[in-house]
Amino acid sequence: MIDEYKTQIESAKSVLTELRDSLEIDKLNSEIERLEQRTMASDFWDDHETAQKILQELNNLKGKVKNYTLLIKKYEDLETLLELCAETNDSEFEQELAQETKNFMKLLEKTKLETLLSGKYDDKNAIVSLHAGAGGTEAQDWVSMLLRMYTRWAEDKGYKVSTLDMLPGDEAGIKSVTILVEGMNAYGYLKAEKGVHRLVRISPFDAAGRRHTSFASVDVMPEIDDDIQVDIKPEDLKIETFRAGGAGGQHVNKTESAVRITHIPTGIVVSCQNERSQQSNRNTAMKILKARLFDLYQQQQQQELEKIRGDQKEIAWGSQIRSYVFQPYSLVKDHRTNVEVGNVQAVMDGELDEFINAYLKSTAK
Repeated sequence: MIDEYKTQIESAKSVLTELRDSLEIDKLNSEIERLEQRTMASDFWDDHETAQKILQELNNLKGKVKNYTLLIKKYEDLETLLELCAETNDSEFEQELAQETKNFMKLLEKTKLETLLSGKYDDKNAIVSLHAGAGGTEAQDWVSMLLRMYTRWAEDKGYKVSTLDMLPGDEAGIKSVTILVEGMNAYGYLKAEKGVHRLVRISPFDAAGRRHTSFASVDVMPEIDDDIQVDIKPEDLKIETFRAGGAGGQHVNKTESAVRITHIPTGIVVSCQNERSQQSNRNTAMKILKARLFDLYQQQQQQELEKIRGDQKEIAWGSQIRSYVFQPYSLVKDHRTNVEVGNVQAVMDGELDEFINAYLKSTAK
C-alpha cells in the first residue's frame, strides 16, 4: 500500500510544477505588490467604489497564491510522512498517510480545476434564473426543487445567495425565480448549469400515481460591473410598477413597490418585487436587465462565429443538458459529458461538483 501512495505523491510533483506555470505565481506576486502599493496611497479611499474593487481583486490574487502555497506545504508534509512510514513500518502512520494523501489529491484536483476558470467573467458573481416549462404544477414544483439544489450547492461553497425575484406557482412550487450567487468564481462554475433540466418521477400531484416528465430552464449570467458598458437607452425602456404578490409583509403588498421593466427592442422583460422600496426594486431590475442584454449580445456574437464555421446547434426545449430520473430507477445523467450519478437525492442536496467539473474539463479541450 505504501508503494501506491508513493506513486501518487511522486506523480503530483510534476502537476505542482505545471500548476505554478498555469497560475503564473511570480506574476501574481508582482501584481499583489503593485496593488498593495496602491492601497497605501493617501487618496486611495477618495473613490470608495474603486477602492473596494481593488481590495477584492487583491484578496482574490492573494487567495490563489495562498492555495498554491498550502499545496506545496502539504506535499512536503506528505513526503516526510512517507519517509516515516518506510522507516518505521507503523500501521498508524500508514493510516495517516492514506488519509492525508486523499485530502491532498482532492485539494490538488480542486486547484487544477480553478485554473480552467480563465474566462473573462468567470470570477464574477452569478445571476441564475429558473423557469418552469411544460408540465404545469409538476414543472413548477421542479423549479422549487432546483432552487433548493443550487442554494445547497452555493452555501456549501461559502457563497451568499439572495433572491432577486420570484413568481410563485398557481397551486405549488415556483413559476420562475432569479437569484444572485455572490462569491469568487460563482459564474465560472455555474455557467455549466445553463440549459434545460428534465425530471422524471411519480408525480405527487397525480392521484393515479402516474410517472410524469417535466422540464425547467436554467439561465446563468455574470453580474456585470458598472465599468462594463451595455448600451441601454431610456427611450427603449417601458417601466411599470405594481403591487407585489405573495409573502413580504403589509408594506410590500399594499404599495406599488414592485417594478417591471421591458426592453422594447429585444422584448426582454425583467421584474423585481423582493425589496421594500420601489427604487431598490428598480435598481435590482436594471441590474438583471443589464446582465441579460450583455448575455444576449454575447450569444449573438457566438452565433455569428458558428455560422462562419458552419457549426449550428439546435436549441430546443427537448434538448435537455441533464436528466434527473427518480422512477423507475435512480439516476442523474449529464447528456453533454455522459457523467452519471446513481444517488439522485445526493445531487438534489447540492452535490453537483462531478457534473460541473466534467463540463469545465470538456470545454477546456
